[in-house]
Amino acid sequence: MTYVIGRQFTFCAAHHLDRLPPEHKCSRVHGHTYAVEVQLTSDHLDSADMVRDFGDLDALGEYIAATFDHRDLNQALTVQPTCERIAEHLHRWCRDNLPAGGLVTAVRVSESPRTWAEYRPGAAIDGAR
Repeated sequence: MTYVIGRQFTFCAAHHLDRLPPEHKCSRVHGHTYAVEVQLTSDHLDSADMVRDFGDLDALGEYIAATFDHRDLNQALTVQPTCERIAEHLHRWCRDNLPAGGLVTAVRVSESPRTWAEYRPGAAIDGAR
């Protein structure tokens, strides 16, 4: 049996994607209200019958607020600030900084209600090389 929990955080920030053609609208500075969803997975529950207490993820919310909220993501990150790279960055941060970081199996980042990117380390994808 597998148990999965998740928690969502939001932040507002600006960015531009400088690897796009100059005429692409996203190559210009613009902003989003981002949603970040972190997922933890375990085959076992702890002594309180939980994967982890949701409060154990408070540090991620604090990190997001301090590092990304109302910032220029091109300055806050050392990688191109796409949803894919933000998700990867946040997954690595969780792994390295949260006591339950080893249970984090996915991080999803949305920059609009209809778009998202998800980072799942080591996930096999059909047709990928």
